[in-house]
Amino acid sequence: MSATTASASPAETEQVVLVEHLAGGVSRITFNRPHKRNAMNRAARVGIVRALDECRGRSKVIVMTGNGSAFCAGVDLKEGDVSTGDAELDRRSEWAAVQEEIRNHPAVVIAAVNGTALGGGSTLINVADLAIAAHEAQIGMPEIGFGLYPTLAGPAAQLRLKPKHAAWLVLTAERIDGTTAAEWGLVNLAVPLEELDAAVTALAERVASFDATALEWSKKALWKIPGEISQWTEAIAYGHEIADELRGRSTALAEGLDRFRSGERNPGQG
Repeated sequence: MSATTASASPAETEQVVLVEHLAGGVSRITFNRPHKRNAMNRAARVGIVRALDECRGRSKVIVMTGNGSAFCAGVDLKEGDVSTGDAELDRRSEWAAVQEEIRNHPAVVIAAVNGTALGGGSTLINVADLAIAAHEAQIGMPEIGFGLYPTLAGPAAQLRLKPKHAAWLVLTAERIDGTTAAEWGLVNLAVPLEELDAAVTALAERVASFDATALEWSKKALWKIPGEISQWTEAIAYGHEIADELRGRSTALAEGLDRFRSGERNPGQG
């Protein structure tokens, strides 16, 4: 299978982001700066944006992972203020904007945490819809050691984790492994590194077996509740709105009910 490259400019020689389109509506985005522990310079951030654009409308599930021993070591602090020359692309490739691109993408995003994930790397785990980590992964926030509150990673953890777990990451700068990340709910599952690819592939294929419209709108609901809606009655009403949207946008619900009534299995059933 060939891989296409998304990069900041035609002059970019380093293939900083690789995109592979697999069978069944699954795509894989690989951060490819292993010598920099996949730190996010401008070219890599632009690469993610362009890769997400390429996956829009063709991918039900996107797996994000890193090449080498790191998942992502955060934003590349050694790079100065580099511009692409395109104001809109510059805006979309700011680190906070990249998180919004992932969060608002119609595909379900799975983080395959193969190694070190620091600062912005942990933000990527939190913005992903699902995540599986290698036992050997090391996840943390070093910012307090620089006299800094982790501007994105801190809020992302505080919104996703229990208060004391988020405080541990923010205030100690200590790293947790994949097993602890699973215990804390930072990732869904932890497996030995040699089993990571198989586990992520199985999860991606399972999720991709469902209707694309249902996945997109379920993802919207998962971000909306409780992120924006936390009151019970309002949340239930929003759930009905989502169901109405799905009835109007896809025949999958009606077809699924017909299969259920006839005794057939629906996709994803064991």
